Amino acid sequence: MKLSSVQTKQLLTTLENRFAENMQRHKGLQWGNVETVLKKSSSTLSILWKMEETGGQPDVVSFDKKTGQFTFFDCSPESPTGRRSLCYDNKALDDRKENKPKGSALGLAAEMGVEILSEEQYKFLQTLGKFDLKTSSWLLTPHPIRILGGAIFGDCRYQHVFTYHNGAESYYAARGFRSFITV
Repeated sequence: MKLSSVQTKQLLTTLENRFAENMQRHKGLQWGNVETVLKKSSSTLSILWKMEETGGQPDVVSFDKKTGQFTFFDCSPESPTGRRSLCYDNKALDDRKENKPKGSALGLAAEMGVEILSEEQYKFLQTLGKFDLKTSSWLLTPHPIRILGGAIFGDCRYQHVFTYHNGAESYYAARGFRSFITV
């Protein structure tokens, strides 16, 4: 999907405003440097548009001085609304016999061109603000857990970040997934 010039301007304005309102997420970084990188890649802008469109509210959370790359995480207060009620992956979706959800977290992430946050990344995100106080988010599940039928998710309750497990085929109206992209 290629964004129109109006969509590009709208997205860059949204990202710039979010960047300015949440400087604690990216101390020492300047929006102009981020914007320069983004304007060089229409595919990255399209991915960020999809993150925004599904309720992720992407924002810069880090800069790698060695590679010159910025990382954007979904920073919506709760798990993105446009990515909820999904089981973990396509295998879980195929294995579910009744009451199938509309899709899977890993499947939608692949369609969007993003990756799901790992447990480590999720814990880092939680140092930047208060997230998932009422919802939960699927996390990238280690292979040994997944081959046994499980998947992990995280949330924040009682001012503490928790990681739990569920069957990968489960889905809930209050569970989505958080994603990231590095540019």
